[in-house]
Amino acid sequence: MSKRTLFAALVLTSALTGGAALAADPAVYKIGGIFAMTGASPHYGKVMSAGAQLAVDEINAQGGIDGVKLQLVIEDHKSGSAQAAVAGMNRLIDVEGVKAVLPSFSTVTLATMPIGDQKKVMMINGGGVSAQTVGTSPYMFNIRSMASDLAAGIAHRAAEQGAKKLAQIAIKSEFGDATIAATTKAWEGMGLKMVAAEQFQADAANIDTQVAKLRASQPDAIANWPTTPQAGLAVKRMRELGMKQPVYCMEWTAEDTKVAGKHAEGVEVVTDYFAATDENPWSKRFADAYKAKFGEMPDFYAANYYEGVYVIAELIRRAKAKGGDYYSGERLVQALWENPTFDSVYGKTLTFRKNGVAQKPVAVFRLENGEQKFVKFTSGE
Repeated sequence: MSKRTLFAALVLTSALTGGAALAADPAVYKIGGIFAMTGASPHYGKVMSAGAQLAVDEINAQGGIDGVKLQLVIEDHKSGSAQAAVAGMNRLIDVEGVKAVLPSFSTVTLATMPIGDQKKVMMINGGGVSAQTVGTSPYMFNIRSMASDLAAGIAHRAAEQGAKKLAQIAIKSEFGDATIAATTKAWEGMGLKMVAAEQFQADAANIDTQVAKLRASQPDAIANWPTTPQAGLAVKRMRELGMKQPVYCMEWTAEDTKVAGKHAEGVEVVTDYFAATDENPWSKRFADAYKAKFGEMPDFYAANYYEGVYVIAELIRRAKAKGGDYYSGERLVQALWENPTFDSVYGKTLTFRKNGVAQKPVAVFRLENGEQKFVKFTSGE
């Protein structure tokens, strides 16, 4: 069944239930989270789950949804294990009875998406960037910029700084393949030359062979796609092997700064823009509450999963207001398309595009003395 046909069926189902008596509320609204709580990259699970839990706590402190509390139920995908993710997704649906899940990592999202599609459970991804998550299931939504958006942002930034030849490095994974393909398309679409594309295993401790090939290609700039902590490792080895070209990353954490050391200085990061400012009172309240509870400032991953819980809560409210058997993945999806705009912790509102991806600002940051300094917004188109 095509996406369009399935959505039509969802609308018909809703029409049949519209105006019916309100179904009984559940004892609690359970929201699933599939995060990297252990494995090679537990940083992501830590910040994503913290952001989601803070939103749950805030909503519950305000009485929940008409008196019914929210509960975050977490499953561990062990930093990208598709097998662990699939087992966790099935437990969330079949044992916990969740109607909405927050997946993370491209590999995990792709592995669990068919289950969500089959069992009609809404999924909101705030971490993975794979284009394969876009437009393939009526139950799949993304609230972070996709690889194509970030690739375009890096391409525009490198070109405006005078680069003609670009090289890129990524992890061997579906995510790595997607980012390399998106960057090549964006760069060559501007009439510029891609001179190298190297990949390495996620658990590799020595990437000198790949870095040496990048150096031999004599690029003007490098797109550095690995995530934490390999982003820092790649920068460290590039500089130690004598490469002085500008380096652009799609994300950078304190762990990367620790790994790269002095070589992190001047690296630029093109990514979702989240800044807690007085001009955006919700972002300021979120950042202050996050720091008070967890002892550090939130990054955009924490913001995405915090925001994802608020979106789901709002969808439950909207679906309930319509009456009938409102608490289902189908009704949540229908409620989203009836009004795809939501308040955003990034500022003002976010609106889901027709492909299910929420459009957000993409910005350039530069690492100075270990801190990411905002430079400018850039094009993610």
